[in-house]
Amino acid sequence: MSRLFRDVDGGPRCPHGSVVCIGAFDGLHLGHRALVRHAVARAHAIGAPAVAVSFEPLPREFFAPAAPPPRLLSARAKAEGLWALGVDVVGLLRFDRRLSELSAEAFVEQVLVGQLRAREVWVGPGFRFGKARSGDIDTLHRLGAAHGFVAGEIEPVMLDGERVSATRIRAALVAGDFVAAARLLGRPYTIAGRVVRGRQLGRTLGYPTANLRFGGKTPALSGIYATWVHGVGDRPMPSVSSLGTRPTVDGVEPLLEAHLFDFDGDLYGRRIEVEFVAKLRDEEKFDDLPALVAQMHRDATQARALLTKDPMRAQA
Repeated sequence: MSRLFRDVDGGPRCPHGSVVCIGAFDGLHLGHRALVRHAVARAHAIGAPAVAVSFEPLPREFFAPAAPPPRLLSARAKAEGLWALGVDVVGLLRFDRRLSELSAEAFVEQVLVGQLRAREVWVGPGFRFGKARSGDIDTLHRLGAAHGFVAGEIEPVMLDGERVSATRIRAALVAGDFVAAARLLGRPYTIAGRVVRGRQLGRTLGYPTANLRFGGKTPALSGIYATWVHGVGDRPMPSVSSLGTRPTVDGVEPLLEAHLFDFDGDLYGRRIEVEFVAKLRDEEKFDDLPALVAQMHRDATQARALLTKDPMRAQA
């Protein structure tokens, strides 16, 4: 059964041992997947549960709250993705002041040994951990020898001569290159969430939308996009989506608004997934609502045309 834990305290969660992989796992890209699959394979080989340890919020979000890095994946989507890759136990440790002050040695003793009874620990290239990022793979080797586990670092996953990374994916998304982003991720880029009730302005303008919020996280995208929406019917539904702060109507909080073509139904409370295909334009502020609606008509027409020849969908 898939399990989740959040705290660094507590008794053994894997009393008979485990194989652990550690990382931010934002995006669960090809590099992350290689690490997780290696750990899962090792866990199967020695008959132990596979554990993935990550952090929420991400350390960079904690240390730079005024300028957090754009998120590729929500906490829920990260956990679900890790379970889908075969992980038995997911740790999304609360990264707070206390955890940030924990030394590498204390982290190993409390989490890897005390809670997880680690028999093997696997990390990606250049992994650092503990207070002031003082721990690395050599630290894990040294502490593993003392506590009875082995540690290893997987080789970097390369694509087009460069290492696969969340930084490359964010750059591809900003550039609107969703084909490149999908190659790095190993799947199309999507944002998932539960549909919430908005101001219903889109409905009055003739463009009702399914709205997803970000829970205080910074999205990796901003603009107007041609999209597919999954989770409504048996097949993905074509749509045009806006992701941003809605300056024309004085919005503040980032919001993803997806208008599904030729659909009339209540989606409130439903969990959907929005797949991004092409960027149409940047978000902008219009002088009045009629000007906004006229542009929405143009956006919808362009999105429909693009989705009829979506190369990624054609390959599905």
